[in-house]
Amino acid sequence: MARRTAPPFRADHVGSLLRPPELATARAQRAAGEITAAQLRETEDAAIASVIRMQESLGLQSATDGEFRRAQWHTDFVNRLGGIRPGRLLPAVHAYGGPVEGISYEPNATQVTGKVHLAETIFGDDFSFLAASVTTATPKQTIPSPSMVHFRVDLTGSGYSDPDQFRADVAAAYAEEIRGLADLGCSYLQLDDTMFAFLNDPRFRDGAAASGLDPMHQHETNVRVVNQALANRPAGLTVTMHMCRGNYRSAWFTSGGYDFVAEAAFGGLGVDGFFLEYDDERSGSFEPLRFVPDDKIVVLGLVTTKRPELESKDDLKRRVDEAARYVPLDRLCLSPQCGFASTVEGNALSQDEMKAKLELVVQTAADIWG
Repeated sequence: MARRTAPPFRADHVGSLLRPPELATARAQRAAGEITAAQLRETEDAAIASVIRMQESLGLQSATDGEFRRAQWHTDFVNRLGGIRPGRLLPAVHAYGGPVEGISYEPNATQVTGKVHLAETIFGDDFSFLAASVTTATPKQTIPSPSMVHFRVDLTGSGYSDPDQFRADVAAAYAEEIRGLADLGCSYLQLDDTMFAFLNDPRFRDGAAASGLDPMHQHETNVRVVNQALANRPAGLTVTMHMCRGNYRSAWFTSGGYDFVAEAAFGGLGVDGFFLEYDDERSGSFEPLRFVPDDKIVVLGLVTTKRPELESKDDLKRRVDEAARYVPLDRLCLSPQCGFASTVEGNALSQDEMKAKLELVVQTAADIWG
């Protein structure tokens, strides 16, 4: 079967990678005022150049910067939008299944202080460095989905009386970011989204209803805003969507198959492909893939990033065959289920264990697709 020359690739990955020790040290030094922002940036540059070489040496056709310049996968982007700042701390969210009991995460609400807009291409400099550093791989840029901006926001004092106008401005700001990245040469963009996957969990929907949302239709709103952001995207830009149930220090936040959102999200989102988590029983069956249109690619996240143990190649191949009952093999690819470090703490793996996971993806994809 033909090797894919356009993204997403047969062997791909979600984006974030474990931070090396020297980068963690430099971040701590910067926080303590012991080094300058420029010195931290130099350390980041060196670490990113090294991790790009690692990805290419493993045979990956795409490479990211590992999200090495971020503290968290989403807030470093969201809080740089004009008219947005971190709001009050929300109640702690309990995380499940991690190696340490009692892990919880305290998210900030998103506070809107004025009209949402884009003052500059937020990750423009970051992408330019990535693009200049790759040699064989396609540079892949990841950004949080628009859903992460307009979900549970505080519009008090923002000047917005109409939530739909707020969402339209969010979509317009994203459209500008996307154009800016494309102008810099970006041809592979991934939107990272937790809301679609979270809404599959009945327990989460119950909680969302208690907070004033309409959990039965929130996913449809999310589809509409994403599509507004992508409506006039530049030609030659591949956009994928990663749907995540939570990835924090090897723990997770929600469970459930994609059944609840599948028809609206898989059938309605104007993206070119989906990165979907399928690493354990929490992910449900492959049956919702029947809603994926014929012109979209599905990247099966069968290799977990939450545990160091390597999956069996035979088991991975069997799972790909199962998925091929709903999406033809030629429109399937393989990846880890999520990033290795959605936050700076990272998951409970070593650098060598992370590399072994990525190498397993590359080798298994070669066995399946040639």
